[in-house]
Amino acid sequence: MKTTTKYWWVVFLLLIATSLSFLDRQVLSIVIIKIKEDLFISDVEYGFINSGFLASYAIMFTLGGVLIDKYGSRLGLAVSVGFWSFATVLHSFAGSVFQFATFRFLLGIGEGGCFPGAVRAVIEWVPKTKHSLANGIAIGGSALGAVIAPPLCAYFLGFWDWRYIFIMTGAFGFVWLVAWLIITKKNELAEAPSKSEVAENRSFSFIKVLKSREALIFMAMRFVLDPILYFYMFWIPKYLNESHGLAVDKIGQLLWIPFLALGVANVTGGWVSDFIFQKTAKEAFSRQVVMGFAALMTLPVAAIGLLNSYVVILVLVGLAFFAHGLWITNYITSIGDVFGKTASSTVVGLSGSAGALSSLVLNPVIGLIISTYSYDSVWIYCGLMYPVVFIGYMIFTAKKKSAAFTAA
Repeated sequence: MKTTTKYWWVVFLLLIATSLSFLDRQVLSIVIIKIKEDLFISDVEYGFINSGFLASYAIMFTLGGVLIDKYGSRLGLAVSVGFWSFATVLHSFAGSVFQFATFRFLLGIGEGGCFPGAVRAVIEWVPKTKHSLANGIAIGGSALGAVIAPPLCAYFLGFWDWRYIFIMTGAFGFVWLVAWLIITKKNELAEAPSKSEVAENRSFSFIKVLKSREALIFMAMRFVLDPILYFYMFWIPKYLNESHGLAVDKIGQLLWIPFLALGVANVTGGWVSDFIFQKTAKEAFSRQVVMGFAALMTLPVAAIGLLNSYVVILVLVGLAFFAHGLWITNYITSIGDVFGKTASSTVVGLSGSAGALSSLVLNPVIGLIISTYSYDSVWIYCGLMYPVVFIGYMIFTAKKKSAAFTAA
Protein backbone atom coordinates (compact mmCIF):
# COMPACT_ATOMS: atom_id res chain seq x y z
CA MET A 1 0.00 0.00 0.00
CA LYS A 2 1.37 3.43 -0.98
CA THR A 3 2.26 5.77 1.87
CA THR A 4 -0.21 8.49 0.76
CA THR A 5 -2.98 5.93 0.37
CA LYS A 6 -2.22 4.47 3.76
CA TYR A 7 -2.42 7.67 5.76
CA TRP A 8 -5.79 8.51 4.20
CA TRP A 9 -6.99 5.05 5.19
CA VAL A 10 -5.89 5.87 8.73
CA VAL A 11 -7.82 9.16 8.59
CA PHE A 12 -10.87 7.29 7.28
CA LEU A 13 -10.71 4.88 10.22
CA LEU A 14 -10.45 7.86 12.59
CA LEU A 15 -13.62 9.26 10.99
CA ILE A 16 -15.40 5.96 11.63
CA ALA A 17 -14.11 5.81 15.22
CA THR A 18 -15.46 9.25 16.15
CA SER A 19 -18.72 8.40 14.34
CA LEU A 20 -19.06 5.26 16.44
CA SER A 21 -18.33 7.20 19.62
CA PHE A 22 -21.32 9.48 19.02
CA LEU A 23 -23.48 6.64 17.69
CA ASP A 24 -22.88 4.48 20.76
CA ARG A 25 -23.53 7.30 23.24
CA GLN A 26 -26.75 8.33 21.44
CA VAL A 27 -28.35 4.91 21.18
CA LEU A 28 -29.68 5.07 24.74
CA SER A 29 -31.30 8.48 24.22
CA ILE A 30 -33.23 7.07 21.25
CA VAL A 31 -34.26 3.65 22.60
CA ILE A 32 -35.02 4.90 26.13
CA ILE A 33 -38.74 5.11 25.22
CA LYS A 34 -38.84 1.34 24.71
CA ILE A 35 -36.63 0.70 27.73
CA LYS A 36 -38.97 2.72 29.96
CA GLU A 37 -41.85 0.52 28.85
CA ASP A 38 -39.94 -2.63 29.83
CA LEU A 39 -38.15 -1.52 32.99
CA PHE A 40 -40.27 1.44 34.21
CA ILE A 41 -37.32 3.85 34.50
CA SER A 42 -38.30 7.33 35.72
CA ASP A 43 -36.94 10.62 34.37
CA VAL A 44 -34.91 11.11 37.55
CA GLU A 45 -33.41 7.65 37.22
CA TYR A 46 -32.66 8.32 33.56
CA GLY A 47 -30.77 11.45 34.61
CA PHE A 48 -28.78 9.36 37.08
CA ILE A 49 -27.90 6.91 34.31
CA ASN A 50 -26.59 9.70 32.07
CA SER A 51 -24.56 11.14 34.95
CA GLY A 52 -22.61 7.87 35.04
CA PHE A 53 -21.37 8.51 31.50
CA LEU A 54 -20.58 12.20 32.02
CA ALA A 55 -18.57 11.57 35.18
CA SER A 56 -16.25 8.94 33.72
CA TYR A 57 -16.01 10.74 30.37
CA ALA A 58 -14.80 13.95 32.01
CA ILE A 59 -12.14 12.05 33.97
CA MET A 60 -10.98 9.83 31.12
CA PHE A 61 -10.69 12.66 28.62
CA THR A 62 -7.58 13.73 30.51
CA LEU A 63 -6.36 10.32 31.69
CA GLY A 64 -6.93 8.83 28.25
CA GLY A 65 -4.90 11.62 26.68
CA VAL A 66 -2.02 11.06 29.09
CA LEU A 67 -1.98 7.32 28.41
CA ILE A 68 -2.15 7.76 24.64
CA ASP A 69 0.76 10.22 24.74
CA LYS A 70 2.70 7.53 26.62
CA TYR A 71 1.79 4.45 24.56
CA GLY A 72 0.89 5.91 21.15
CA SER A 73 -2.29 6.12 19.10
CA ARG A 74 -2.27 2.57 17.72
CA LEU A 75 -2.51 0.85 21.09
CA GLY A 76 -4.40 3.70 22.73
CA LEU A 77 -7.25 3.81 20.22
CA ALA A 78 -7.41 0.02 20.00
CA VAL A 79 -7.96 -0.24 23.76
CA SER A 80 -10.34 2.73 23.79
CA VAL A 81 -12.64 1.54 20.99
CA GLY A 82 -12.51 -2.08 22.13
CA PHE A 83 -13.41 -1.13 25.71
CA TRP A 84 -16.34 1.12 24.84
CA SER A 85 -17.67 -1.38 22.26
CA PHE A 86 -17.69 -4.06 24.95
CA ALA A 87 -19.46 -1.63 27.30
CA THR A 88 -22.05 -0.94 24.58
CA VAL A 89 -22.79 -4.65 24.23
CA LEU A 90 -23.16 -4.92 28.02
CA HIS A 91 -26.12 -2.51 27.82
CA SER A 92 -28.11 -5.29 26.20
CA PHE A 93 -27.93 -7.28 29.45
CA ALA A 94 -29.02 -4.41 31.74
CA GLY A 95 -32.09 -5.04 33.85
CA SER A 96 -31.95 -2.22 36.39
CA VAL A 97 -31.05 1.45 36.79
CA PHE A 98 -27.85 0.54 38.64
CA GLN A 99 -26.71 -1.77 35.84
CA PHE A 100 -27.45 0.84 33.18
CA ALA A 101 -25.54 3.49 35.17
CA THR A 102 -22.60 1.10 35.59
CA PHE A 103 -22.45 0.29 31.89
CA ARG A 104 -22.75 4.01 31.00
CA PHE A 105 -19.84 4.68 33.35
CA LEU A 106 -17.79 2.03 31.51
CA LEU A 107 -18.81 3.55 28.17
CA GLY A 108 -17.46 6.92 29.31
CA ILE A 109 -14.17 5.33 30.37
CA GLY A 110 -13.66 3.92 26.87
CA GLU A 111 -14.85 6.95 24.92
CA GLY A 112 -12.69 9.36 26.89
CA GLY A 113 -9.65 8.38 24.83
CA CYS A 114 -11.29 8.74 21.41
CA PHE A 115 -10.60 12.37 20.50
CA PRO A 116 -7.18 12.65 22.16
CA GLY A 117 -6.25 9.45 20.33
CA ALA A 118 -7.52 10.79 16.99
CA VAL A 119 -5.42 13.95 17.34
CA ARG A 120 -2.33 11.93 18.24
CA ALA A 121 -2.90 9.58 15.30
CA VAL A 122 -3.00 12.51 12.86
CA ILE A 123 0.32 13.77 14.24
CA GLU A 124 1.88 10.31 13.93
CA TRP A 125 0.52 9.28 10.54
CA VAL A 126 -0.22 12.38 8.45
CA PRO A 127 2.27 14.84 6.87
CA LYS A 128 2.41 18.25 8.56
CA THR A 129 0.86 20.12 5.62
CA LYS A 130 -2.26 17.91 5.83
CA HIS A 131 -2.81 18.01 9.59
CA SER A 132 -5.72 20.44 9.68
CA LEU A 133 -7.67 18.68 6.92
CA ALA A 134 -7.00 15.29 8.52
CA ASN A 135 -8.19 16.58 11.90
CA GLY A 136 -11.30 18.03 10.27
CA ILE A 137 -12.18 14.70 8.66
CA ALA A 138 -11.39 12.76 11.83
CA ILE A 139 -13.44 14.83 14.27
CA GLY A 140 -16.15 15.33 11.64
CA GLY A 141 -17.16 11.76 12.36
CA SER A 142 -18.88 12.96 15.54
CA ALA A 143 -21.35 14.92 13.41
CA LEU A 144 -21.80 11.93 11.11
CA GLY A 145 -22.63 9.73 14.10
CA ALA A 146 -25.12 12.31 15.38
CA VAL A 147 -26.84 12.40 12.00
CA ILE A 148 -26.97 8.62 11.51
CA ALA A 149 -27.98 7.51 15.01
CA PRO A 150 -31.66 8.62 15.10
CA PRO A 151 -32.85 7.12 11.79
CA LEU A 152 -30.73 3.97 12.19
CA CYS A 153 -32.02 3.18 15.68
CA ALA A 154 -35.60 4.17 14.83
CA TYR A 155 -35.54 1.82 11.84
CA PHE A 156 -34.33 -1.22 13.78
CA LEU A 157 -36.66 -0.49 16.69
CA GLY A 158 -39.49 -1.14 14.25
CA PHE A 159 -38.84 -4.89 14.28
CA TRP A 160 -36.04 -5.55 16.85
CA ASP A 161 -35.98 -5.63 20.61
CA TRP A 162 -33.96 -2.69 21.97
CA ARG A 163 -31.34 -5.07 23.39
CA TYR A 164 -30.28 -6.19 19.90
CA ILE A 165 -29.51 -2.61 18.87
CA PHE A 166 -26.84 -2.32 21.57
CA ILE A 167 -25.33 -5.61 20.38
CA MET A 168 -25.32 -4.41 16.76
CA THR A 169 -23.68 -1.03 17.43
CA GLY A 170 -21.15 -2.62 19.78
CA ALA A 171 -20.25 -5.12 17.07
CA PHE A 172 -19.42 -2.27 14.68
CA GLY A 173 -16.65 -1.29 17.08
CA PHE A 174 -15.05 -4.74 17.03
CA VAL A 175 -15.05 -4.74 13.21
CA TRP A 176 -13.32 -1.35 13.35
CA LEU A 177 -10.76 -2.72 15.82
CA VAL A 178 -9.67 -5.49 13.45
CA ALA A 179 -9.33 -3.05 10.54
CA TRP A 180 -7.37 -0.58 12.70
CA LEU A 181 -4.83 -3.16 13.85
CA ILE A 182 -4.29 -4.33 10.27
CA ILE A 183 -3.95 -0.89 8.67
CA THR A 184 -1.68 0.56 11.37
CA LYS A 185 0.67 -2.42 11.59
CA LYS A 186 3.54 -0.39 10.10
CA ASN A 187 3.98 3.37 9.82
CA GLU A 188 6.14 4.30 6.82
CA LEU A 189 5.98 7.97 7.80
CA ALA A 190 7.49 7.37 11.22
CA GLU A 191 10.77 9.17 11.68
CA ALA A 192 13.50 8.63 14.22
CA PRO A 193 13.07 11.24 16.96
CA SER A 194 15.54 14.10 17.06
CA LYS A 195 17.82 14.63 20.07
CA SER A 196 15.61 17.50 21.24
CA GLU A 197 12.48 15.33 20.98
CA VAL A 198 14.14 12.54 22.95
CA ALA A 199 15.19 14.99 25.67
CA GLU A 200 11.73 16.54 25.76
CA ASN A 201 10.01 13.15 26.00
CA ARG A 202 12.28 12.14 28.86
CA SER A 203 11.47 15.34 30.72
CA PHE A 204 7.75 15.07 30.01
CA SER A 205 5.51 15.15 33.03
CA PHE A 206 1.81 15.75 33.50
CA ILE A 207 2.51 18.54 36.00
CA LYS A 208 4.77 20.33 33.52
CA VAL A 209 2.03 20.22 30.89
CA LEU A 210 -0.58 21.40 33.38
CA LYS A 211 1.59 24.37 34.37
CA SER A 212 2.40 25.48 30.82
CA ARG A 213 0.69 28.71 29.83
CA GLU A 214 -0.35 27.36 26.43
CA ALA A 215 -2.17 24.40 28.01
CA LEU A 216 -3.98 26.70 30.43
CA ILE A 217 -5.08 28.93 27.54
CA PHE A 218 -6.47 25.98 25.57
CA MET A 219 -8.26 24.67 28.67
CA ALA A 220 -9.78 28.08 29.43
CA MET A 221 -11.11 28.33 25.86
CA ARG A 222 -12.97 25.02 26.13
CA PHE A 223 -14.18 25.85 29.65
CA VAL A 224 -15.90 28.98 28.33
CA LEU A 225 -17.17 27.68 24.98
CA ASP A 226 -18.19 24.04 25.49
CA PRO A 227 -21.38 24.90 27.44
CA ILE A 228 -22.58 26.71 24.31
CA LEU A 229 -22.51 23.54 22.19
CA TYR A 230 -24.18 21.56 24.99
CA PHE A 231 -26.86 24.26 25.17
CA TYR A 232 -27.48 23.86 21.44
CA MET A 233 -27.81 20.08 21.77
CA PHE A 234 -29.86 19.93 24.98
CA TRP A 235 -32.06 23.04 24.88
CA ILE A 236 -32.84 24.01 21.27
CA PRO A 237 -35.57 21.33 20.80
CA LYS A 238 -37.26 22.52 24.00
CA TYR A 239 -36.89 26.17 22.93
CA LEU A 240 -38.45 25.58 19.51
CA ASN A 241 -41.33 23.66 21.06
CA GLU A 242 -42.11 26.07 23.91
CA SER A 243 -41.31 29.42 22.28
CA HIS A 244 -42.37 28.76 18.69
CA GLY A 245 -44.89 25.91 18.98
CA LEU A 246 -42.93 23.53 16.79
CA ALA A 247 -44.18 19.94 17.08
CA VAL A 248 -41.77 17.30 18.33
CA ASP A 249 -41.90 15.28 15.10
CA LYS A 250 -41.19 18.42 13.07
CA ILE A 251 -38.18 19.19 15.27
CA GLY A 252 -36.90 15.66 14.71
CA GLN A 253 -37.19 16.11 10.95
CA LEU A 254 -35.14 19.33 10.96
CA LEU A 255 -32.47 19.10 13.66
CA TRP A 256 -30.17 16.76 11.75
CA ILE A 257 -29.36 19.68 9.43
CA PRO A 258 -27.17 21.63 11.92
CA PHE A 259 -25.16 18.47 12.63
CA LEU A 260 -24.62 18.01 8.90
CA ALA A 261 -23.38 21.61 8.74
CA LEU A 262 -21.01 20.83 11.61
CA GLY A 263 -19.50 17.88 9.77
CA VAL A 264 -19.10 19.81 6.52
CA ALA A 265 -17.41 22.65 8.41
CA ASN A 266 -14.97 20.29 10.12
CA VAL A 267 -13.61 19.23 6.74
CA THR A 268 -13.89 22.68 5.12
CA GLY A 269 -12.11 24.39 8.00
CA GLY A 270 -9.28 21.89 7.81
CA TRP A 271 -8.89 22.21 4.05
CA VAL A 272 -8.88 26.03 4.09
CA SER A 273 -6.37 26.15 6.94
CA ASP A 274 -3.99 23.76 5.21
CA PHE A 275 -4.36 25.71 1.94
CA ILE A 276 -3.37 28.95 3.68
CA PHE A 277 -0.48 27.17 5.40
CA GLN A 278 0.84 25.81 2.11
CA LYS A 279 0.64 29.26 0.49
CA THR A 280 2.10 31.30 3.36
CA ALA A 281 4.19 28.80 5.35
CA LYS A 282 2.70 30.51 8.45
CA GLU A 283 1.39 27.76 10.67
CA ALA A 284 -0.27 29.73 13.48
CA PHE A 285 -1.62 32.36 11.07
CA SER A 286 -3.40 29.74 8.96
CA ARG A 287 -5.27 28.40 12.01
CA GLN A 288 -6.06 31.85 13.40
CA VAL A 289 -7.57 33.17 10.15
CA VAL A 290 -10.17 30.40 10.11
CA MET A 291 -10.88 30.66 13.84
CA GLY A 292 -11.36 34.43 13.56
CA PHE A 293 -13.77 34.04 10.64
CA ALA A 294 -15.69 31.38 12.59
CA ALA A 295 -15.95 33.69 15.60
CA LEU A 296 -17.50 36.43 13.45
CA MET A 297 -20.03 33.94 12.04
CA THR A 298 -21.50 33.34 15.51
CA LEU A 299 -22.49 37.00 16.10
CA PRO A 300 -25.99 36.74 14.51
CA VAL A 301 -26.91 34.10 17.11
CA ALA A 302 -27.16 36.88 19.71
CA ALA A 303 -30.33 38.14 17.95
CA ILE A 304 -32.23 34.82 17.98
CA GLY A 305 -34.31 35.87 21.00
CA LEU A 306 -35.75 38.72 18.91
CA LEU A 307 -36.86 36.52 16.01
CA ASN A 308 -40.31 35.06 15.40
CA SER A 309 -39.57 32.79 12.42
CA TYR A 310 -38.38 29.30 13.34
CA VAL A 311 -37.00 28.93 9.81
CA VAL A 312 -34.66 31.89 10.28
CA ILE A 313 -33.74 30.60 13.73
CA LEU A 314 -32.79 27.20 12.31
CA VAL A 315 -30.70 28.91 9.63
CA LEU A 316 -28.80 30.83 12.31
CA VAL A 317 -28.41 27.68 14.42
CA GLY A 318 -27.03 25.88 11.36
CA LEU A 319 -24.65 28.80 10.85
CA ALA A 320 -23.54 28.50 14.49
CA PHE A 321 -22.87 24.76 14.09
CA PHE A 322 -20.94 25.47 10.89
CA ALA A 323 -18.88 28.11 12.71
CA HIS A 324 -18.15 25.69 15.53
CA GLY A 325 -16.94 23.11 13.03
CA LEU A 326 -14.49 25.60 11.53
CA TRP A 327 -13.38 26.64 15.02
CA ILE A 328 -12.89 23.25 16.68
CA THR A 329 -10.90 21.76 13.80
CA ASN A 330 -8.35 24.57 13.89
CA TYR A 331 -8.39 24.73 17.69
CA ILE A 332 -7.41 21.06 17.92
CA THR A 333 -4.86 21.42 15.12
CA SER A 334 -3.32 24.36 17.00
CA ILE A 335 -2.82 22.12 20.02
CA GLY A 336 -0.95 19.66 17.81
CA ASP A 337 1.12 22.50 16.35
CA VAL A 338 2.23 23.67 19.80
CA PHE A 339 2.67 20.38 21.67
CA GLY A 340 3.54 17.94 18.87
CA LYS A 341 4.01 14.28 19.77
CA THR A 342 5.10 15.13 23.29
CA ALA A 343 1.80 16.14 24.89
CA SER A 344 -0.91 16.84 22.29
CA SER A 345 -3.24 14.07 23.49
CA THR A 346 -2.74 15.16 27.09
CA VAL A 347 -3.70 18.77 26.31
CA VAL A 348 -6.67 17.73 24.15
CA GLY A 349 -7.75 15.56 27.09
CA LEU A 350 -7.28 18.33 29.66
CA SER A 351 -9.22 20.82 27.54
CA GLY A 352 -12.00 18.29 26.91
CA SER A 353 -12.29 17.62 30.64
CA ALA A 354 -12.41 21.35 31.32
CA GLY A 355 -15.26 21.73 28.85
CA ALA A 356 -17.18 18.75 30.21
CA LEU A 357 -16.85 19.93 33.82
CA SER A 358 -17.94 23.48 33.01
CA SER A 359 -20.93 22.09 31.11
CA LEU A 360 -21.91 19.94 34.09
CA VAL A 361 -21.83 23.03 36.30
CA LEU A 362 -23.31 25.60 33.92
CA ASN A 363 -26.17 23.59 32.40
CA PRO A 364 -28.22 23.76 35.64
CA VAL A 365 -27.36 27.48 35.78
CA ILE A 366 -28.66 27.88 32.23
CA GLY A 367 -31.86 26.12 33.27
CA LEU A 368 -32.21 28.53 36.20
CA ILE A 369 -31.68 31.57 33.95
CA ILE A 370 -34.25 30.30 31.43
CA SER A 371 -36.88 29.49 34.05
CA THR A 372 -36.34 32.76 35.98
CA TYR A 373 -35.88 35.15 33.05
CA SER A 374 -35.83 33.92 29.44
CA TYR A 375 -33.69 32.40 26.71
CA ASP A 376 -32.64 35.84 25.45
CA SER A 377 -29.59 36.31 27.68
CA VAL A 378 -28.34 32.81 26.84
CA TRP A 379 -28.58 33.52 23.11
CA ILE A 380 -26.61 36.73 23.61
CA TYR A 381 -23.90 34.79 25.47
CA CYS A 382 -23.75 32.21 22.66
CA GLY A 383 -23.38 34.92 20.02
CA LEU A 384 -20.71 36.99 21.75
CA MET A 385 -18.40 34.54 23.48
CA TYR A 386 -16.62 33.11 20.43
CA PRO A 387 -15.38 36.58 19.38
CA VAL A 388 -14.47 37.41 23.00
CA VAL A 389 -12.53 34.17 23.41
CA PHE A 390 -10.78 34.64 20.06
CA ILE A 391 -9.64 38.15 21.04
CA GLY A 392 -8.34 36.78 24.34
CA TYR A 393 -6.59 33.94 22.52
CA MET A 394 -4.82 36.38 20.20
CA ILE A 395 -3.75 38.61 23.06
CA PHE A 396 -2.35 35.83 25.24
CA THR A 397 -0.67 33.87 22.45
CA ALA A 398 1.04 37.06 21.25
CA LYS A 399 3.08 37.03 24.46
CA LYS A 400 6.26 35.03 24.90
CA LYS A 401 5.66 31.29 24.67
CA SER A 402 6.59 28.80 27.37
CA ALA A 403 10.03 27.36 26.76
CA ALA A 404 8.94 23.83 27.66
CA PHE A 405 6.55 23.29 24.75
CA THR A 406 7.16 24.95 21.42
CA ALA A 407 6.71 23.03 18.17
CA ALA A 408 9.78 23.10 15.95
